[in-house]
Amino acid sequence: MLRYPIEIIKDTNDTYLVTCPDIPEMASVGDDIESALLEAEQGLEVALSFYFDDRRPIPMPSPIKQGQYAVPLSALQSMKVFLLNEMIAQNVRKAEMARRLDVHLPQIDRLLDFKHATKVDFMEKAFKQLDKELSVSVV
Repeated sequence: MLRYPIEIIKDTNDTYLVTCPDIPEMASVGDDIESALLEAEQGLEVALSFYFDDRRPIPMPSPIKQGQYAVPLSALQSMKVFLLNEMIAQNVRKAEMARRLDVHLPQIDRLLDFKHATKVDFMEKAFKQLDKELSVSVV
């Protein structure tokens, strides 16, 4: 799973500002560290959704440094990030992916919807159409 580093800074109004060095569009606020971490998860999801909507490559997370916190993506969200980046790298548009998978375009829209609960077997088929293999490991 991908883990994005975040920085939490106490603001002048006694709230905590959360930013992500790798995803500049991400910003959130919490009343304390615990709520800031919860807001960071939501803020990162929203910011990454912008990348999906705009069809822009998503930066990979940088190493987590001392003093930073980490926001993990779910396994499915991580797969979607890798899939979007691979489609962009190979210049495969949604219509082309629909043709390769022999499905209608709305199914590809859901496949590339960061918040949609896509089935893993459909993700695996999509990666195969890009000549990539989806692998899972437990650490």
